[in-house]
Amino acid sequence: MRHARALLLSLGAAGLVGVATLTAQAQTAPSQTAASVLAEMEQRTSLKPAAAFNSIADKNARSAALFQEAGKVITHPRCANCHPVERPTQADDRHPHMPVVSRGEDGHGEGLQCASCHTAKNVWVGGTHIVTIPGNPKWALAPASMAWQGKSLGEICAQIKDPARNGGKTLAQIQEHMASDELVAWGWNPGLGRTAAPGTQAQLGELIQAWIDTGAKCPAPGGVKVPSHDLKAETATMKPAV
Repeated sequence: MRHARALLLSLGAAGLVGVATLTAQAQTAPSQTAASVLAEMEQRTSLKPAAAFNSIADKNARSAALFQEAGKVITHPRCANCHPVERPTQADDRHPHMPVVSRGEDGHGEGLQCASCHTAKNVWVGGTHIVTIPGNPKWALAPASMAWQGKSLGEICAQIKDPARNGGKTLAQIQEHMASDELVAWGWNPGLGRTAAPGTQAQLGELIQAWIDTGAKCPAPGGVKVPSHDLKAETATMKPAV
């Protein structure tokens, strides 16, 4: 105790102010690692405006960069969870939908219909793992022709612009769907317990329109693929109850 008192006296008022300042900085200033994590989080949860890409002189490169930015929404769980080949995923960690469901012929579920749980709006349940059950009047899986899971962003881009694989839609119809569709809008109002899609739906619409206006070029093939779950492969490995 005497040593501590002697140290304080030797520091004097100026020294104490310096110690207090350093202590406050240590408590409030993020470390370099924390700062990089925060920057990455901001990058994932926001969208750059279409105008931010005007400085890219090469038109093809600008077009691909615009779609890459829009890809933050397209590959986000709020969108990609509902674009499976067969079995949807759910939550931010993209785990297989529980209870076990498959798309059915019309995308509204086979056996157990989507409307059995998903009503016209988000419903509060307050559970530990599920806080709200998502809902929308148009709730359904995307058409099988627009399955994105298991594909890279470049592959998704090529699929989106191909009428033979996008349900016969024009690029203008694709833009209108992303910019104005009510069910797409749910991605920014997903209910408690889920992160919203990055940016806003209006920003996504602007990015897609700018992508179209610059030639609708796609990012390079390859890269990270959207996670998926193969229902047939999973059920084949399930052991029967004893």
